[in-house]
Amino acid sequence: MPITALYPGTFDPVHYGHIDITRRASLLWDNVIVAVYDQPSKHLLFTTEERVALFAEAVKDLSNVQVVSYQGLTVEFAREVGAKVMVRGLRAITDFEYEFQIALTNKRLAPDIEFAALMTSQEHTFLSASILKEVALLGGDISTMCPPHVAEALRRVAEERQYPGSAKIERI
Repeated sequence: MPITALYPGTFDPVHYGHIDITRRASLLWDNVIVAVYDQPSKHLLFTTEERVALFAEAVKDLSNVQVVSYQGLTVEFAREVGAKVMVRGLRAITDFEYEFQIALTNKRLAPDIEFAALMTSQEHTFLSASILKEVALLGGDISTMCPPHVAEALRRVAEERQYPGSAKIERI
C-alpha cells in the first residue's frame, strides 16, 4: 500500500533547505504532498499562488511530489489527502522545541497520523525564509540559498516595492 507524506509550511519563499527536505522525503515515501498554507498569521511576501508555483518549479523533476495549497487545520488536510505521515525539517534545537510542541498537538488531534522530522543538511542549517528575504531585499548574494527562479521573483518584488537593495539583486 503506497504511503503519502505531507510536508506542510508557509514556504515564503521556498529555499534550498525546503528543497533538501522534499527531495529526501521523496526517497522515503511513495508520494509527497508539499502543502503550502494559504492563511498563516504572519506577513507574507508572496501570494499563495506564487508560493505554490515557486515550489512546484523547484521540484518539477521529482515525479512523486505534488505541490498544493490548503486552508484550515493541517491534520484535517492530511486526512483529506490520505497522508499517513507529516514531515518537518529541523535546523537547530530551537526548531525542535517548536516542532515537538506542534507534533504533540497534531498527535492529539489526529492519532492516526505520524510525525517525522528530517534534519536539514548541514549546508542549509542557517537558512530560513526570513533570512533569505532579508538578505535578498537588502541586496545581498542569495545565489547559494535558493534556485535562480526564486531569486528572480525576489528581485521583482524588491523592485516593485522599491526596497533599498533591489538594484543589487543579481539578474538571472
